[in-house]
Amino acid sequence: MKIPSIKKIAESYSLDELKRAELALLEEQTPAIEIEGSDEGEQLTHIIAALEIKEQMERDGIPFPKALRNYTHRVRNSIS
Repeated sequence: MKIPSIKKIAESYSLDELKRAELALLEEQTPAIEIEGSDEGEQLTHIIAALEIKEQMERDGIPFPKALRNYTHRVRNSIS
């Protein structure tokens, strides 16, 4: 998981575009958008993270930096 890659796609694509890319990867197809990652698993991780961030922004009406911090905080807590 690379935060700069997540940030890039979260800021560049809509929720619908990200959902279509997620579905494409899950169906072992090439997504229509560019997603950084060393393999399909990492690309999927980036898409899922970007989706969670954008959904929280929309649901809670918070800005991107706060939603990104919330996401990284949840990930850190789940690891420790």
